[in-house]
Amino acid sequence: MRVITGSARGRKLKTLEGMDVRPTSDKVKESMFSIIQFDIPGASVLDLFAGSGQLGIEALSRGASHCVFVDKSAASTAVIRENISSTGFVKSSRILTMDSIDYLKTAKNGLDIALLDPPYRMGLIEKAMPLLYSKMNDGGIVICEHESELILPDEIGGFKVLKRYKYGNVSLTSYIVDKLDGELI
Repeated sequence: MRVITGSARGRKLKTLEGMDVRPTSDKVKESMFSIIQFDIPGASVLDLFAGSGQLGIEALSRGASHCVFVDKSAASTAVIRENISSTGFVKSSRILTMDSIDYLKTAKNGLDIALLDPPYRMGLIEKAMPLLYSKMNDGGIVICEHESELILPDEIGGFKVLKRYKYGNVSLTSYIVDKLDGELI
């Protein structure tokens, strides 16, 4: 696993081993960041269900100003700390060891991009999205990575689907919201 492009390009990242770990493949990660490439510079990013932190680190490498990494596993957040340190993004990162849904209940608003890659088949995206809405800036984008057999709704928690992408057994669904006039884009 590595950083694809940007200031930390080519840096290898650590990950946990085991059956519960499912790092995002380079192909899916490249596709994910192609979707949001013009939104990243200066963005405030949330890497929810962060795992190794590779998605948030990729965003920082591509010019995001700040990223909050949230994972309930202490082992995962220890790996995130190592990866953040090795890529030089300590000052632009905040790492929290806590349940992602609990985090969304108390988080501050002001997010431009949220990256969600939760454990599959647990309904976590559907639980997170309504809580995430109030935390997002107008025009904010959410990218959800999920199993291909899951078809997320066109509208969820105030967000409207932008586009869906399928890569074998993994899918990406992107969402946006327009809060200025109360109308969904």
